[in-house]
Amino acid sequence: MRITRVEPIPVRVPLKAGMTTRTAHGEYHTSDYVIVRVHTDEGIIGLGEATVSALWSGETSASGIAAIEGLIGPALVGEDPTRITSLRARIDFLLKLNPFTKAAVEMALWDIAGKAVNVPVHRLLGGKLRDTIPTKMMIGAFDVPRARALAERFLEWGARCLKVKVGIDAAGDIARVAAVREAAGPDVPITIDANCGWDVPTARVALDRLRAQNLLVAEQPIAPGDVEAMARLRWSCGIPIMADESVFTLVDAWNVLRGGAADVISIYPGKNGGIAAAVEIAQVARAAGVACHVGSNLELGIGSAAMLHLAAAVPNIDSATYPADILGPHYHEADLLAEPLALLPEGARVPDGPGLGVMLDEDQLRRFRVD
Repeated sequence: MRITRVEPIPVRVPLKAGMTTRTAHGEYHTSDYVIVRVHTDEGIIGLGEATVSALWSGETSASGIAAIEGLIGPALVGEDPTRITSLRARIDFLLKLNPFTKAAVEMALWDIAGKAVNVPVHRLLGGKLRDTIPTKMMIGAFDVPRARALAERFLEWGARCLKVKVGIDAAGDIARVAAVREAAGPDVPITIDANCGWDVPTARVALDRLRAQNLLVAEQPIAPGDVEAMARLRWSCGIPIMADESVFTLVDAWNVLRGGAADVISIYPGKNGGIAAAVEIAQVARAAGVACHVGSNLELGIGSAAMLHLAAAVPNIDSATYPADILGPHYHEADLLAEPLALLPEGARVPDGPGLGVMLDEDQLRRFRVD
């Protein structure tokens, strides 16, 4: 089997009314992503999704398309799509950084490999350890009334864990988390995510005051780059620290783990440059005795499916303790799938169809493509 074409398709999918979000990275209303189809001479088509964001990784829809059409696609045409390790190395040689663009192509290769032998991707990763993945819902950094209303709405849906965005201003952040805790009661796990928004003195004060809210974890309280500062914060704050923006690459993971800067590492295919790269980071974290969590960049259906296969098959991903952020389809007007994923409050069910186990809805694709 040989690759005949790598096709990038730009899409623009709005978030639902009332489900837009706000973080330390800014307001979020619309997802300008890239869907990837990798075509083969045997008629098998692999699907991928690049959840690009200039504020997150420096990638945009236009840059992703340019990289695929100008570099990645020409390098892959004529190659065997099941030689994923070899093709990853080729892509990494041609293009530095750009993890979400690379991940979209790589997940399409996994999709082809699974379809070629009629097994799901989680089988290719060693087999499914879990049938369902516990998940949570996310509350943006809004004012207290809106944050409380969202918390109540998600709890009525059946959410069993909530994530609250902070990192805007300490007083407002603390008030928002306290309001969500009051709405949720004492038993619902709550995590916070500062998205690098606090400096070290602010993080120290805010986390000290938030200790009373019985938080499960504090995600990326300060900007990446100063491993020692995050390690000192971890040892002093009394709340487990999760590294997210600090760990894009395998080297990032090694530095954070060696520096003792995190209790948990957040991984997912987009941020880490693909499914295989996320698995490698999980293995390094396992050797260090640190669990992993599946994070998110508000994926649509294809990206969410890739995350489910990863979470199902990797031993060191502990979604039972740290519910996954496989939540993007809840927030968007469309997931672009012919059949939606089973993203239920009690846990997201892992697809069992060949490859990623999902199919594009061509009508939705035509509606939301922007070229």
